[in-house]
Amino acid sequence: MTIRSAPNRIADFFDTYTRDLRAEDLQRLFTRDTKEAYEFFTRGHDKEALKRLAWHHRAWEHVKTFFVAFTMRLSPARRVVYAFALLFAASGLLSLFRGIRLGSEHVGPVTVVFPGFAFPDGTMSLVMAFVLMNLLVLLEVADRLSLKNDLEIARQIQQAMLPSGQFAADGVETAGASRPANTVGGDFFDILPLTDGRVAIAVGDVAGKGSPAALLMALLLAMLRTLLDEQLEPAELVTRLNVQVCRQAPRTRFITLFYAVFDPRTGDLAYVSAGHPPPLVLRASGSCERLTEGGIALGMFDHSAYAAGRATLELDDLIGVYSDGITEAENPAGTPFDEAGLEAALKASRLLATSAIPAAILRSVEQYTADTRLADDLTILVLRRRPLAT
Repeated sequence: MTIRSAPNRIADFFDTYTRDLRAEDLQRLFTRDTKEAYEFFTRGHDKEALKRLAWHHRAWEHVKTFFVAFTMRLSPARRVVYAFALLFAASGLLSLFRGIRLGSEHVGPVTVVFPGFAFPDGTMSLVMAFVLMNLLVLLEVADRLSLKNDLEIARQIQQAMLPSGQFAADGVETAGASRPANTVGGDFFDILPLTDGRVAIAVGDVAGKGSPAALLMALLLAMLRTLLDEQLEPAELVTRLNVQVCRQAPRTRFITLFYAVFDPRTGDLAYVSAGHPPPLVLRASGSCERLTEGGIALGMFDHSAYAAGRATLELDDLIGVYSDGITEAENPAGTPFDEAGLEAALKASRLLATSAIPAAILRSVEQYTADTRLADDLTILVLRRRPLAT
């Protein structure tokens, strides 16, 4: 075993620490990146009005405008901590102040004497370290806020892809709601009236959360709607959809899906569950059943086979299709909401209007978790059979 000397170890560490560093990267940090961060925080301010001020007033206004814009983008708690950090830094600098001293500089044959502030050696190094650390903080905050804005736009696009939340036709009422754990999520639901009077519903859950899951969710939703135009029966549609997911999605990702077609004239429900949690059918009599026919999750094997199940909904029967984020949501003690909690919530809200049930279910989950941070996306879709118009 070779023991390297201390200088060699330091050189190795320096090489590792500065790997891929280029001179233009450092230059861009103090030029373009800093300028873009300043413009990000001060956008919306009247820059033309600043140009009309005297240079010394303009400099002060630039500093004040930037400081207020930057700190107000922080959360209240972080804003207070940052203010205390500035106060402590100013207090420390004042405690190091040793008064006014005269300095001199030779300019040709003339010696120029000028007053200056007296500080112990090393003070300027501390000030520069403080300034550079603040520069890194504001650049990171600008990057994160810019990313947050992009995610907010992605959330709006994702929400626009989902149905309005409720649908009613002769003999059927259905409604859904989805709440991502992060800004965007991998859950989705869809309500699709068919040309023959039937209604197709779907609830899916992409493995994972955040942007990667949201991208796959959008891909799956687009493929589902495209295949729906071919008027395929549930088993054939899900089989075709699985082939497309296997071709398009990474092998490390899979998607659970419940897809069903309901005929309000007969009450017949044909469905396929591709690895999805079994939906609950709440009968008008108060009993509860589970729909389990199907196969494994989408995207796992190219040649997976899916079997269609059938159920018949009587008048006022209610089916609840959900993602596992609801049943796996935990209270502060670590106990999951579980199917029993969902069944109780459905029974407690069944007398509400169909359009109000999803929101009531989500409120039940939130109350159970006592507002702790959700670990997964929450999605619920309900469908109720209603009498046909005479």
